Formats: sequence, C-alpha cells, structure tokens
Amino acid sequence: MINKNAFLNPKLFDSDIEQIPSRNGYGDGLVLAGEENEQVVALCADLTESTRTQAFAEKFPQRFVEVGVAEQNLATVAAGMALGEKIPFISSYATFSPGRNWEQIRTTICYNDVPVKIIGSHAGLSVGPDGATHQALEDIALMRSLPNMIVISPTDSIEAKKATIAMARIPQPCYIRLSRDKIPVVTTEQTPFEIGKAEVFYEGNDAAIVATGQMVHEAILAAKELESHNISVRVINCHTIKPLDNQTIIKAAEECGAIVTVEEHQITGGLGGAVAEVLSQNFPVPLKIIGVEDQFGESGEPNELLEKFGLTKEAIIKAVTQVLRMKGK
Repeated sequence: MINKNAFLNPKLFDSDIEQIPSRNGYGDGLVLAGEENEQVVALCADLTESTRTQAFAEKFPQRFVEVGVAEQNLATVAAGMALGEKIPFISSYATFSPGRNWEQIRTTICYNDVPVKIIGSHAGLSVGPDGATHQALEDIALMRSLPNMIVISPTDSIEAKKATIAMARIPQPCYIRLSRDKIPVVTTEQTPFEIGKAEVFYEGNDAAIVATGQMVHEAILAAKELESHNISVRVINCHTIKPLDNQTIIKAAEECGAIVTVEEHQITGGLGGAVAEVLSQNFPVPLKIIGVEDQFGESGEPNELLEKFGLTKEAIIKAVTQVLRMKGK
C-alpha cells in the first residue's frame, strides 16, 4: 500500500496523471534559489531555452553568462567563479556536460572541491527521436566515480525543483540529471525531500524495488499490480545516487530479503551497481538490475524506447518474481 507519510500525487494510478518534464522543475527551482541567495549564478552552453535556464537569465541578467557551444569552458569558467565565492549552475545536454567536459569537471571542479552545480538535461532515453548520440545513458556512472561529487536523479518536476534549491544550499559539487520529455508527476510539494535520504513510497516486505527518476512511477504501478496477486513490495525512491542512503537499502534487504533496481541508464555503473556494492559488503540478498543492457539507444518515441529496452511495469514485475524465486518464496 502507498506510504501515507510520503504525500504522493492522489492521481498516481490515473491514466490522466499530470506529466511535466523534470527540466521545468529545474528552471523554477533555479529562479527560487537565485532569489534566496544573490551568490547564485547561471551559465549555459547555448541551450538556455532547452535547459530551462531562460527564466533565470531574464530575471537576473547580470548573473547569467552565455558561454556558447564550449562545454569545457562552461566547466572551467564556473570553477573559477566558484573559487570567487559564487554558486554557479551550469547547464547543457547530459551528453555534452558531463559527456564532453568530464575531464574539466574532474580537475577544475571536483579536485578543487568547489560548489559548481552541473545540470545534465535531456538525459536517458526520453530524448526520443534525437537518437543514440543525444541519449545520455552513462552519465550517472561518469559522475558517481568522481570524488566529492553528489549525484541526483529526481523523480519528477517537483522533486527537481526541490533538489535545485537544496543544491544551492550545500558547498559541494553536484550533478542532477533531467528529462526532456514529459514524465508523470508522482510527488507533491508536501513530499519529503532531502539530499542523501531515500524515501519509501510504497510499503511491502516480500521484495523491494529501488528506483530512480521516472522509473519510480513504473515501480509503483508494478507494486500495485503485484499487490493484487498477494505479493507485498516495497518501493524506494532513490533520488540521490551518491551519497547512497545505505541505511534504507540495508534495511530493505534485511526486511524484504530480495531487491530489484530500475533506472533509465546503463546497468553498468549506475544505481544498480551502487546498490550491489552496498549489499555485497553488508547484507547480500538476491538482486536483479533493470536498465539498458550494454547498448546504445536509438531513435523513437520515448514510450516506444522504454518498452523496447525493458523499462516498464511488466519488466519490473518479471524481475520481482525472479528474485522471489531466488530467495525461495
């Protein structure tokens, strides 16, 4: 059953649930962060409208820099501004930042441990017809491996707004991945959000699904259907992939005895890998990782691609039945 303390969207199971790109939440949150702290500045790589940085640029023109199509400069200029006590937010498509400027992020931002906030928009398969070259499916792995970096993958636009405001308040490098396409609005303004703390959205003890990004909605739909077959599944919204909420993950392993992870990302180096690392060293249980299996994306409508690559409610249900068999239930 739904965790009442999570304060989720009451239309969670309706076919007409509101859908908004998570990048919209970033745009809203950036303006609010700018109003809260005048040290917040924004930089973009010629994608101001697409990344939803435009509202900030219009409201605070003296605190906005258009770097142009130069993602390496985007990172290094921001690092210099951060060393000057600014709080820079840099935005581009995730395939370009961190995809094209990873070394600059590593050396000028993370090595110096300065509070640059990296916005990877158009991440995952939701870029759709733009195809494999623009579908960032490796960005979590790239950023999770960097010392000092926080990695966030919000569930929806509301959570993206909260995450943006929260990132501005902490003195560390951060990365947030955002969707281009509209995705279901799962949370509300009252839903708890704290960087580094996963939230249980659905209660259950037979198995646990640890999901991130728009896959949280699919996980909840899967849990609801499994409940009708007398299978009790816990759904954990793991919006922060680094630092991972080890306590919540280990507790789920202890109480449920089997775990499925699901992400719109390569199965190598993403959420599933992070969960596997924690479980293997603390409380090993049967585990299935759902994600893109060592292949590039392709052109197509977002929903078609999610189905093709097995990122659906049906795939999650199948994985849950597999881990239940593995644990002997």
